[in-house]
Amino acid sequence: MKLATFRSAGQDRIGIVHSNDDRIFDIAAAAARDGQDLQAFASMLALIDAGPGALEQAAGLFEKHGADPALSSATSAVDLLAPVPEPRQMRDGMSFPLHILQAPRGQRKLAARAKGDMAELARIDAEPLGELPEVYRKQPIFYITNRFSVRGTNTTVKWPRYSKVMDYELEFGIITKNRGANIPAAKAGDHIFGYTIFNDFSARDAQRIEMEGRLGPAKGKSFDGGNVMGPWIVTPDEIGDPYKLKMEARVNGETRSTGVSDGMLFSFEEIIAHVTQDETLMPGEFIGSGTVGNGCGLELGWYLEHGDTVELEVEKIGVLKNRVERQDA
Repeated sequence: MKLATFRSAGQDRIGIVHSNDDRIFDIAAAAARDGQDLQAFASMLALIDAGPGALEQAAGLFEKHGADPALSSATSAVDLLAPVPEPRQMRDGMSFPLHILQAPRGQRKLAARAKGDMAELARIDAEPLGELPEVYRKQPIFYITNRFSVRGTNTTVKWPRYSKVMDYELEFGIITKNRGANIPAAKAGDHIFGYTIFNDFSARDAQRIEMEGRLGPAKGKSFDGGNVMGPWIVTPDEIGDPYKLKMEARVNGETRSTGVSDGMLFSFEEIIAHVTQDETLMPGEFIGSGTVGNGCGLELGWYLEHGDTVELEVEKIGVLKNRVERQDA
């Protein structure tokens, strides 16, 4: 099942995406028609909180009323919001070895360019990638980001005025369900509500400076509208193996990179097990995979420009599309 949050006639609603992603079924409207309790369908968080019975109820409503054109709208005719517009928590990981190795070199190259030091730039380019630091194999590494700065597909990201280096990041992630602590990896699948795409927009020049302080990232990641997810949540039964999904990043229709969700140092289940050591996981949290190898401009030396359109596509989920604009352009 594909589940979306959308705005229609000034109201935020949740729906089931169907008909090759072209239409969205209004769950609450269908429940109202049948005289059913609407509380579980007030928002995506309400649906997650209500448990598997509510999801089964939604599926039953779609089976009964899905053919009724009055209960569905074209996805192009509504505003698709982030599937969880305000997650209860947001964590983003560092899971793909190639990105972990290439990103620091990209930051050093960015610093060399800022100084106009072409000799240093050439020296960095000639260096081998080296070995993966052992800490990344010892345990999942993640940071907590701003859950209030989330936006959805088809939005325009207004670049922060303190940054000149705009970048995207090709990721996917999970939305959690079922509150719990000290969850073993073998049971962590019971806490995955579904999967979505994540674009961790990054102000690379700001990030480069603050990471020298060995704490963060902060303003390199946290600015209004910079955490983009969507276009919807896909439940695990439709995903199959989440670690074999094709991933692609396009800018203005041109492919920048392709990858596969294979090779994560730790699975989402293992990340949940680590996160929940003496810490309670809440339903409706987001956990990101981290950037797939070559999935950002920092690795490729190819950053965004004013007016660029970024499309991130993940197999079996969909396409997350955003435009980037400088506020001082």
